[in-house]
Amino acid sequence: MELHDFLDHLNQGKTVVGGSPAHQFMHQASQEALRVTGQLNTGYHTPEEIRDLFSQLIGKPVDETFALFPPFSSDCGKNITLGKRIFINAGCRFQDQGGITIGDDVLIGHNVVLATLNHDIAPSRRAAMHPAPIVIGNKVWIGSNATILAGVTIGEGAIVAAGAVVTRDVPPGVIVGGVPAKVLRPLTQEELDAPPWTTDETP
Repeated sequence: MELHDFLDHLNQGKTVVGGSPAHQFMHQASQEALRVTGQLNTGYHTPEEIRDLFSQLIGKPVDETFALFPPFSSDCGKNITLGKRIFINAGCRFQDQGGITIGDDVLIGHNVVLATLNHDIAPSRRAAMHPAPIVIGNKVWIGSNATILAGVTIGEGAIVAAGAVVTRDVPPGVIVGGVPAKVLRPLTQEELDAPPWTTDETP
């Protein structure tokens, strides 16, 4: 099995059966991800070096506006797609086999977990894994220690409160929080229409 075959398998939502060719390839891919993230998480790296290492991890160039504070972990890496002006804070863990797509202007807080695999419920089939993608829209803010589960889409401009566990889709322009996460309130029109801060403004 080659990488494109593996990603096709995952992105079609096909089950990864324990011991299958897809499962064996998953283990091989994890070793490459561990190698790159091990280097990323060792010592100091300039922003340029971090972008280079992250590009190696995901197998394609990241935008020059991408920023990350290590440590960071992923057990695959090759099913991550990133937009522009993304910031990922320290301690995040991306389980991306099912696919993680992150839009533009996204902020991800400390220790956020994005998990795109579920094990089978049946005990006799527990080693099997079911992939489903996570999609994070433009201008989303995910607070520290939040967990986003497989198959979830976060709508544009939404906020995920710190510590939330998101098990279902989040509409655009709302704040969600809790376990499991529920809509706390919509953003007001004033909040949605507020212009960006300028560098000479004092809040």
